[in-house]
Amino acid sequence: MDGESHRQQVERLLQSVTEGRPLGADERDVLEHILRNELITDVPDDFEDGPTTVGQRLADHVAAFGGSWLFISAFFTFILLWMLTNVLLLAGHAFDPYPFILLNLILSCLAAVQAPIIMMSQNRQEEKDRQRARADYRVNLKAEVEIRLLHEKIDALQRLLQEQRQ
Repeated sequence: MDGESHRQQVERLLQSVTEGRPLGADERDVLEHILRNELITDVPDDFEDGPTTVGQRLADHVAAFGGSWLFISAFFTFILLWMLTNVLLLAGHAFDPYPFILLNLILSCLAAVQAPIIMMSQNRQEEKDRQRARADYRVNLKAEVEIRLLHEKIDALQRLLQEQRQ
């Protein structure tokens, strides 16, 4: 089979897999990898994260700590100590008497700062997940097309065997 007819066969299979949609960049990349008989997982930029800024690293650390049991335990302990100090230890001279308005202000400020920082980290993680999903799609698409190619070759061999028997 010459190279061009193989290309047409692979394009036809890709069209059937993509349900007739025009081939996008990922599909054309898969086509080229199949034609060159290359592993698609060898593409080095699949999970390239690039250099991270200080802010991105800080956001990742804040998100990792803010979502840990250590943070929850430490914060619960802080709140409990704050309340006990103001209610029991400084009963007559509390710096933040019940209903703990200063504590509420601190909690609100922490939430106002922590939430966007955690969202920045989640957005970076979401981009990494999108890159992984795109790489998985390309690998799965290549595997499906190559399996279909193998099926067609096996079917052709079976037809040849039947012709030989006759």
